[in-house]
Amino acid sequence: MTKKDLIELVAKKANLTNKAARESVGALLNAVRDALKRGEKVVITGFGTFSVRKRAERRGRNPKTGEQITIAARKAPGFTPGKTLKKAVR
Repeated sequence: MTKKDLIELVAKKANLTNKAARESVGALLNAVRDALKRGEKVVITGFGTFSVRKRAERRGRNPKTGEQITIAARKAPGFTPGKTLKKAVR
């Protein structure tokens, strides 16, 4: 499912225009993104939790030359599915 498909589905289910559904989906995604930027967790009960995960510095290898390199520490977004979502998918 693409973002466009999601917008169309929201428009049908919520009886909204495509423009209103696009704005609603966009607002939700922007709110999640902004919260993650601030380092906050976003918990959607019954669906899952979005969080920021810290990746430690590690050793890697340049595939072209075989030379060892250091990969810097960084933050990455993560998602943990909730119990209800896990049951629904099974």
